[in-house]
Amino acid sequence: MKLSRLVAAVAALGIVSLSHAASPVLVVHGGAGVIKREMSPAREKAIRAALTQALQNGYAQLKAGKTAVDAVSAAITVLEDDPNFNAGKGSVFTHDGKNEMDAAIMDGATLGAGSIAGVHRVKNPILLARAVMEKSQHVMMVGDGAEAFARQEGIVLVDPAYFRTEERWQQLQKALKEDANDEKHSDVETAKHFGTVGAVALDAQGHLAAGTSTGGMTDKRWGRVGDSPIIGAGTYANSGCAVSGTGWGEYYIRTVAAHEICMRVTQMRVPLRRAAAEVINQEIPSMGGNGGAIALDANGTVSMPFNTDGMYRGWIGADGVPHVAIYGDEDDGAAEPLPADAGSSSPP
Repeated sequence: MKLSRLVAAVAALGIVSLSHAASPVLVVHGGAGVIKREMSPAREKAIRAALTQALQNGYAQLKAGKTAVDAVSAAITVLEDDPNFNAGKGSVFTHDGKNEMDAAIMDGATLGAGSIAGVHRVKNPILLARAVMEKSQHVMMVGDGAEAFARQEGIVLVDPAYFRTEERWQQLQKALKEDANDEKHSDVETAKHFGTVGAVALDAQGHLAAGTSTGGMTDKRWGRVGDSPIIGAGTYANSGCAVSGTGWGEYYIRTVAAHEICMRVTQMRVPLRRAAAEVINQEIPSMGGNGGAIALDANGTVSMPFNTDGMYRGWIGADGVPHVAIYGDEDDGAAEPLPADAGSSSPP
């Protein structure tokens, strides 16, 4: 069979996207939800700076010829180390007053994936998720077992006190007061379900990756796990699409949201922005959930849909300029076509 016919046959099956020279792109989010303009100028400045730093650190990996997985790891680590985000250092408290973290990463080129949930001492959960993907025969590890694996692989562990911040502690106290008064419909109740960081990247080889890290849900009980560490729900990547979600996890799990977006792109040939909007802004809200996501396809098309007040978000492309936004009415620049974006999101 001639090479041209082989390429066409393989592409028609949607199995792989052959390697090609690509313009690297990185997209990040720091969570969607109740994000209002009442936040202090100092806090807003700090959040924008952290998003910018995450983009710069991850993009430096791409410019150096590193993989999409390297870029995702580098970007998410920045956000995990910043207490303004609900992941790593800024993780929220469970009902029992503990910090309990989840994370996942996926390599779209190989469909390799790693996931961890319910850890208390891992400084950068995304790095442990990556170790699960690259250094174990498993996909998902939880709790004490995941931390035992972290020790074996030299992943940095810290005293649980490292994760305690006064702001998150006070959020728990407010939530506990609502529990006692049986108040379940305020912004506090809604805000419990939000707060995640994530990244998706396209490297120079045309490979995609996605990662997500979270401190979970304020006041959560019984070892609840949301969508972030569940491959296909809050995190997914294949040869043509990468997605990281942020929102009410139960609904992302039930819709298998990240996988659903990517299947629409790679199997149904739906343009990325339409596919992401259909799942995030139609399917999930129709069930009673809300949130957002970042998505990237093999053409470098960026999509950042959300149906909440705002979403901490940003992207960086061929010009090396970080684009960062927070509020729903703020132009994030993603609506403008990027290089090679011809309106089709099918893999090249």
